[in-house]
Amino acid sequence: MTKPRARLTRKTILPIIGGVVVFFLYILLFQVDIREIMMTVQRADVSLFSMAIVVSFTEVFFSALLWRALLNTLRVRISIARSFLYTWYSIFIDTLIPAEGISGEVSRVYLVNQEQNGISGKTVASVVIQRIIGMGINAIMLIVSILVLLNTVQLTPLVFQLVLLFSVVVTLIIGLLLLVSWKEKWSERIINGLVKAGEVLGRGRWKQKLAKIKEEAGNANKMFHESMKEFGRNTSGLILPTIFLILNWISSLAVPYLVFLSLGFHVSWAIIFIVSSIVIAIKSIPIGIPFEVGLPEMTMTTFYTLMGIPAGISATATILIRILTLWLRFGIGFAAQQWIELKHAYMNTK
Repeated sequence: MTKPRARLTRKTILPIIGGVVVFFLYILLFQVDIREIMMTVQRADVSLFSMAIVVSFTEVFFSALLWRALLNTLRVRISIARSFLYTWYSIFIDTLIPAEGISGEVSRVYLVNQEQNGISGKTVASVVIQRIIGMGINAIMLIVSILVLLNTVQLTPLVFQLVLLFSVVVTLIIGLLLLVSWKEKWSERIINGLVKAGEVLGRGRWKQKLAKIKEEAGNANKMFHESMKEFGRNTSGLILPTIFLILNWISSLAVPYLVFLSLGFHVSWAIIFIVSSIVIAIKSIPIGIPFEVGLPEMTMTTFYTLMGIPAGISATATILIRILTLWLRFGIGFAAQQWIELKHAYMNTK
């Protein structure tokens, strides 16, 4: 399997810087004073913000446990420490490479396959199931949020229509993933189509390489579908992963809630549900565009403000939330990536 390539270069850094600049220009449209944001941050409750940091780490930990539990169901054994480390690695990859989620999932499949060759189909099945159940609970939370806010002043027609739109899109993607996962011929056609496209682009130069890729992809595809059928036969094996997913979701919602509390602002859990669900829903749609810097911040600030939170508090909370859920994780993910790469380089020299 091809190794996912992600390095800190000018091409990867410039979009990140550009996203930050665009976000700050965007909040100026809300007539938010940057000095006011700085003053609000200085008044934040350090103990509550520290608690949010711990909860943010807990969220990643539960995500790693969820993935490990799915792998165990397919009799693929990795330690808790490695699953945690590989999850941090995937977070770093997701931040740098567009198509959020897919790039990180590919990196996890690669890392597991590197140490246990020939099980890529099972690993792919684990990340696909993780995406499906994750998007499923996200769609449920969007619908629950609508019901909670249905009779409140915060739910404007625009917010209602957008939440409904994202709920429908997420549900359609879940259905498509389930169909492709269940119909082996569909995925075979996708593989054959990609290989034929490669043959056309390569004009015969990559014939042998593409033939090998087609054979490996075909074998992995058979193993993938067998693994998906095993999930279907062993539904009890999804109980523990679902518990970890719920704990992961609770942790992800607690982070923004604690950040708002640290700023001395009590926010409705329903608002947290809606905004978090929308951001996750957009990020989970594999449309091939970067959604890590700029767009999430603008989305969060906009929706918080639309639902009655003062623009200054919305912008300040968004910045602090993204420090925890993006920049801190990016730094730790980079450290994990460097550690794994150095370890692999050392092992290859022995």
